[in-house]
Amino acid sequence: MSSVIDRYDPLDPEILRDPYPALAELRLSEPVFWHQGMGSWALTRYADSVRVLRDHATFARDPRRTGGTVPEPSLSVQTLDPPQQSRVRSLFMTALRAQDLTRLEDRARLLVRERLDQLAGAGAFDVMAEIAVPLSVAVVADLLGVEPPPYGEFAAVSDAIMRSMDGGLNPTLVEPGRAARRQLSDLVDSWFTASSRPGLLTQVRQAVPPDSDASARLYVKNTARVMFQGGYSTMAAAVGNAVHTLLGHPRTLEQMQDPALLATGVDELVRFDGPVQGTTRTAVRSCRIGDAVIEAGQKVVPLFAAANRDPAAFSRADELVLDRTPNRHLGYGWGPHACIGTTVAQTGLRALVAALNDHPTRLTAADDGVRRRTATMRAFDTLPALLL
Repeated sequence: MSSVIDRYDPLDPEILRDPYPALAELRLSEPVFWHQGMGSWALTRYADSVRVLRDHATFARDPRRTGGTVPEPSLSVQTLDPPQQSRVRSLFMTALRAQDLTRLEDRARLLVRERLDQLAGAGAFDVMAEIAVPLSVAVVADLLGVEPPPYGEFAAVSDAIMRSMDGGLNPTLVEPGRAARRQLSDLVDSWFTASSRPGLLTQVRQAVPPDSDASARLYVKNTARVMFQGGYSTMAAAVGNAVHTLLGHPRTLEQMQDPALLATGVDELVRFDGPVQGTTRTAVRSCRIGDAVIEAGQKVVPLFAAANRDPAAFSRADELVLDRTPNRHLGYGWGPHACIGTTVAQTGLRALVAALNDHPTRLTAADDGVRRRTATMRAFDTLPALLL
């Protein structure tokens, strides 16, 4: 009989539907294992995952530290390791903290309410196309202070970039992802040239004058692109997963009418079935994780989906616990390389849950959803629902 390691394929339809039983078995039998398809060591325990994400000296995000290269369009805050990334990340985080996220959340809640009004009584609809995509595009554009691009066009560009994150499993996805990044970079360039609306982008642009170092301007523009695309794709995936969880736990939405449970519950929805499934680091030097010896140059993949259900880190790990505190999950990553749009993604989720609770109709499942065939990002392609 083959082992669970041999059977574990992150793109297998059954794993895409529900990865957690297989990950739990791996966590017990082989918590650190070599995955031939990914060409990486995979980690399933929370403590091991956090160790790798914290130890920047041993585990590199920047491929150049281990002899690799990074194409110019990919140079951003997410490819730099501390302390090199500190200046750019600080610039964006300072600008993010200066935004009025309460007003942004109010506008997002109104947008969802208007969408629900349009969809109510009109039969089955796709949560992803009708709510997740427009909400995510609008919220991230609102944050940056730019005109939202057409929903469908941008979703296609983002999808190509998101799928290219699985290039290690399917190399044919890499080039379409590069082309999509170039297309999105052109859009961001136009924002830096023309946009003067209040928002994060204007604040960042003012902090980086046109006569500043060309390398600095490149990192800032690419980070703006990563923030737009990453914030959008993470939020859209999180919205789909959250709605799916709410549909499977009918009383949860009603319980989150309590403001305290709304605050903690949104975080718990992401821990329970998060959007980001893992990330990759490269060992700078030989080290040991558990019983495995990691050689210099080998890749290591902390599997966030497994870590977030680790009973050593979370009591009742396989249950949805709305008042869970603390809740240091890895649903958006961890530390300096966590999704830079985490705060705005949480804002969008709160707006969604509040709008669903405010609306006189009740959200119900219309059919089984179709999971997107991606390993790095856990998302739905379609998620049919009804408002009754």
